[in-house]
Amino acid sequence: MWMLENAFLIPLVPAISFVVILFFGKRFIGANRVHIVGITALGLVWVLSAVAAFQWTQRVENPSPDAIVEMATHGGDHGDDHDADHGDDHDADLAVVSTDHSGGEHGGGHSSPLIGPVISTFSQWWSNGGIEFAVGTLVDGLTVLLLIVVASISLLVHIYSTEYVKDDRRYVHYYAFLSLFTAAMLFFVMAQNIVQLIVGWELVGVCSFVLIGHWWEEKPNTDAALKAFLTNRVGDIGLLVGMIVLWGTFQTFDIDAINTLISADPGAHHLALLVAACCLMAAVASKSGQFPLHTWLPDAMAGPTPVSALIHAATMVVAGVYMIARLYPVFYEGLSIGTSSINLMAFIGGFTALIGAGLAFAQWDIKKVLAYSTVSQLGYMVMALGVGAWTAAIFHLFTHAFFKACLFLGAGSVSHAAHHTFDMRKMGGLKKAMPHTYRTFVIASLALAGIFPFAGFWSKDEILLGSLVGQKNSYPLMLIFGCAVAFMTAAYMTRVIWYTFHGEFRGHGQPHESPKMMTVPLWILAGMAVLGGVFNLPGPVLEPFGLEGLAHRIQTYAEPSVYLSGLGISHPDPSLNMALVGLALAVSGILVTYLYYWRRIGLHGLTERNSYAKNGYTFLENKYYLDHLYNDVIVKTVKRPIANWANRVNQNVLDRAVDKAGETARDTGRWIYKWVDQGVIDGSVNAAARGADSSGEGLRVIQSGKVQNYGQLLFGSAAVLAIVFVIVV
Repeated sequence: MWMLENAFLIPLVPAISFVVILFFGKRFIGANRVHIVGITALGLVWVLSAVAAFQWTQRVENPSPDAIVEMATHGGDHGDDHDADHGDDHDADLAVVSTDHSGGEHGGGHSSPLIGPVISTFSQWWSNGGIEFAVGTLVDGLTVLLLIVVASISLLVHIYSTEYVKDDRRYVHYYAFLSLFTAAMLFFVMAQNIVQLIVGWELVGVCSFVLIGHWWEEKPNTDAALKAFLTNRVGDIGLLVGMIVLWGTFQTFDIDAINTLISADPGAHHLALLVAACCLMAAVASKSGQFPLHTWLPDAMAGPTPVSALIHAATMVVAGVYMIARLYPVFYEGLSIGTSSINLMAFIGGFTALIGAGLAFAQWDIKKVLAYSTVSQLGYMVMALGVGAWTAAIFHLFTHAFFKACLFLGAGSVSHAAHHTFDMRKMGGLKKAMPHTYRTFVIASLALAGIFPFAGFWSKDEILLGSLVGQKNSYPLMLIFGCAVAFMTAAYMTRVIWYTFHGEFRGHGQPHESPKMMTVPLWILAGMAVLGGVFNLPGPVLEPFGLEGLAHRIQTYAEPSVYLSGLGISHPDPSLNMALVGLALAVSGILVTYLYYWRRIGLHGLTERNSYAKNGYTFLENKYYLDHLYNDVIVKTVKRPIANWANRVNQNVLDRAVDKAGETARDTGRWIYKWVDQGVIDGSVNAAARGADSSGEGLRVIQSGKVQNYGQLLFGSAAVLAIVFVIVV
């Protein structure tokens, strides 16, 4: 298990790549060849991540005695003394209640030992107030899953970018920050403690800010970068407060220790966990584009398209989802997910999924359609976690990363061929000119829509099933949201395919297929959009083939059962009826859109004839007026009185102080000039001059110019000196 214990090497490789590219790339490698360093580094990262994933599966399949967690439940109240004694010791004798991997009444799993994470502490970061801040890694199934996702998408984006940003004016800068982002994201997903998690969280935000504003000469790009940065700072206040609450409650920063303490005694510290969960949800809303802080994500499409694919579709925006999954006991207990039928997380996720899908219909920019689709799918993941479907959420995170990256890179390929426009009204008819882009885009769209047997079908089905069953109670409102979004997703993606690839070409020039450096990554991602579902297939699907032992691989390897079993989380049995309902909704969405656009059947021109339809569409076009609310109402309401107050302070305090200082300096200068300069200094000089003049006038009597007078004076002086010498001697 050497790789699991030394996983710090994985983020170290792209960090070194960043330094090499930024400081030495242009001089020693060549500005147009620095991608070699980035691609090589990411290739190595992918290999190391694959090794870590393989070693983790071996740890689960053939656990050594030290990997198995055997703990007995501790009853009673975990008071402050107990928490303080626990400190950062993740090996404390705390408990989970069961070794049943399925964890409950619905079955769906198998009995297996609880496998603890591999935790390595390498050094003490710093010490403050007697508290040691450690640096280390926490590696478990969730970690290695994210390592594979980040490494795979980042590697393909590095390759794709060699053609897409070819001859870019900041080619070196671009590849340097791609490497730095990858390093930051990898550092984040293997954080051992919440302090490291915060550092990684902020690092990916900084890289996002830099890459969104990559073409900073254009004002919309800098505005988008600043909007993303400032919106995320709003949510980060919740992140810091929530983490402070966790520290104050458990007296430890160690993630494993916090999760274990909560799992050991789920009923304890409910109020503190509720406060922490609500604060952390603000951070999730900003980073993962949840209502009401989702407005930055579509604007972030101002960055290069490969950046959109990497950061704003597949990796950074799932940081909030990952944080929930990593600290799931905090949210599960704090929001009472197991016993409620609605909670803050589930509602925010479901509502975000719904409004994101609605906004996708009113966009003409293909990247913004995909951006709102990402907002919607992130809402799906958060909703899944909110109803207790942990595995379904992470499974959807996994599948979504691949087919959404394929869609974004496909949009970049279309733009590359259509004279760098993303306006679908200037596309059309690209099916014949771009067969590879078209096929991969359709495959990824079918996966996103949840069509059988593509990857999205399996993960969405598990989320809908989780909403239907819940834990102790079902989540009917979330199920309604989920079903509505399933229909809408298929519909708006069919609309995109129609406007982009069918009909007549409405752009300029002659469209053409993109180079292989762009189409090969598209086919790899499309392949994962087809095959990604096999990683968590339900047992009944594999049973006819005698492969039921390969069912629920993500549940088996990625789920942190050592924590979740203590919470009593269950997994529902597969439901054919629910799967058929989800599939029927997706097919209906495609069919309705097909009839509307291809067959021209439906209420065309409704927004022109009906005022309610027109107002509704205007409402969508203006993005529910949230930007107006933030910019023109909240910001101006806050900014106007602050600006007026600042102006009064400037005029009455600062300017008056400056004016008074100037007047004082002026009066002081005048006094010094009159009394010191004129009176003392000039007076002294003039007096000295007058004395010299008087002395000169007196000496002029002696200096007559007559030799006989000089002789008399000389003789007289000699006589006086002679008398003095005679008397003295």
